[in-house]
Amino acid sequence: MFKLSEIKELIKLIDQSSLQELEIENEGSRLLIRKPTKTESVVFASSPAQHSFQHLAPQQSLPQTVIHAPAEGHNPVVEGVIAPAANANLHKIVSPMVGTFYAASSPGAADYVNKGSQVKEKSVVCIIEAMKLMNEIEAEIKGEIVEILVENGQLVEYGQPLFLVKPE
Repeated sequence: MFKLSEIKELIKLIDQSSLQELEIENEGSRLLIRKPTKTESVVFASSPAQHSFQHLAPQQSLPQTVIHAPAEGHNPVVEGVIAPAANANLHKIVSPMVGTFYAASSPGAADYVNKGSQVKEKSVVCIIEAMKLMNEIEAEIKGEIVEILVENGQLVEYGQPLFLVKPE
């Protein structure tokens, strides 16, 4: 678990540096500190079991802080898009890592997939760039792309849904 004094010190260090984001995991807890954009809010999440969130107005000089402290025996909270109940039968292709999402192999190239594209298990659907390495992400399932949940060039988190696929 993170001590408040440690969190405050990390916030000061991030605020004074050129870093935009810092993520640390320690003893099953995850701390994510991110400098806010124009209208971000600060969110504190206690545990997946409680589902209670407190929204606070951001202060321009302080970075955003998201703390996930799972209860005993629970997995850490994974942030992402929650699909409507109608999409319960759709398969989610999720990001296997933190990085930058790219829909095509290069800026001028055609996107790997579009809404309505048919994919197979080994079809490349996008690239996630992490630490200057380009990682091809495969569909893992045969079906049709019904929704693309992220924008080209967007930063994505581990476990964040990228695509919704209607299985065949």
